[in-house]
Amino acid sequence: MTPSLEPVRDPSAWTAADLARDRSWDYEFSARGQRELEDALRLVQEHGLALAEITREAFPLPSLQEMLGDVQHQLRAGRGFALLRGVPVDGHSLDDLEKLYWGLGTYLGTAVTQNSEAGLIHYVTDGKLRPRQGTRGVGNPGKVEPHVDLADCVGLFCIRQAPDDPPSLAASSMTVYNEILRRHPDWLPRLYEGYSWTRMEEEAPNESPVSGYRVPVFSAADGTVTCRFNAGWIRKGAERAGTPLTEEDLEMFEFIRATATGHAFSFPLHAGEIAWMNNYTVFHGRAAHEPVADEQRKRLLLRLWLDLPDVRPFADEGRVRYGVIRHGKLGWTAADLLAGNHRNPHRRRPDGVPVVAGPATRS
Repeated sequence: MTPSLEPVRDPSAWTAADLARDRSWDYEFSARGQRELEDALRLVQEHGLALAEITREAFPLPSLQEMLGDVQHQLRAGRGFALLRGVPVDGHSLDDLEKLYWGLGTYLGTAVTQNSEAGLIHYVTDGKLRPRQGTRGVGNPGKVEPHVDLADCVGLFCIRQAPDDPPSLAASSMTVYNEILRRHPDWLPRLYEGYSWTRMEEEAPNESPVSGYRVPVFSAADGTVTCRFNAGWIRKGAERAGTPLTEEDLEMFEFIRATATGHAFSFPLHAGEIAWMNNYTVFHGRAAHEPVADEQRKRLLLRLWLDLPDVRPFADEGRVRYGVIRHGKLGWTAADLLAGNHRNPHRRRPDGVPVVAGPATRS
């Protein structure tokens, strides 16, 4: 893949000062909007719909469609970051909140499974509700460095924040790209070549523990730059494959971390708020928080991974878009679950890269 030597100049390249100055990414539900969410949830309950059966049509939000359309545009073609505030939380069970969150998510994209349990909603916590997640450390109290998740978009719905209220952060990976282009353009060929990723022990029995193919940290198609970077997954992939990272690799990774942190926008995330991030243009992370023994006071977020419609062009869609998520029970849609497709292995090209569509061989 040939590096793009032009800086990113669209709204996806931003700094913390840009987000502080222009808060077009910040949305809040009005009292009418909150009632509409409650009414849609009640309708789902009356029809006895399971989570995977809830469609946009089954969760009507007539007055909110324009705002949610704007949120989707913000994620796809704007800052790549949006905050939704005022989601009704009080008085609802976790089952209710899952369905409300899911119904809301149907207006933005198509959710995909995230863990060994084929869970469509992942509980981010260090408590008893944490699902099986291989060797991932999701929900632990320690500091979370800037990274991307595995689908097009991640949504983090705060049900209960830790008592010491750790700030979350978002940073533009396109701003990081521009800094690499400005200061270290000689790194770009290696970053465009990419790395093999671990599968965190969530692979199917017939799948290898690492991707085996390289996923580019940066790639470009039709003038659009895309980022795929999670240092932990790449480091463990190198360890498991027996191909240690070089000193230059580690220098590049540290530059990416430091630059993202230096330009990061720090924000609180409280109960009833959802942070959405486009994983191709935005890193996210969090400050550490003190561990809490009481289960009822532990930090608890609900996470959605969404595929977004017409999200962007890809240099190799199978490798860049799906290469880090389609393994084991990860990367399946609700329709796949209802049809039982998740009981079969993901289809792959002869080089092991997941198939986007059409016939394939298995490897």
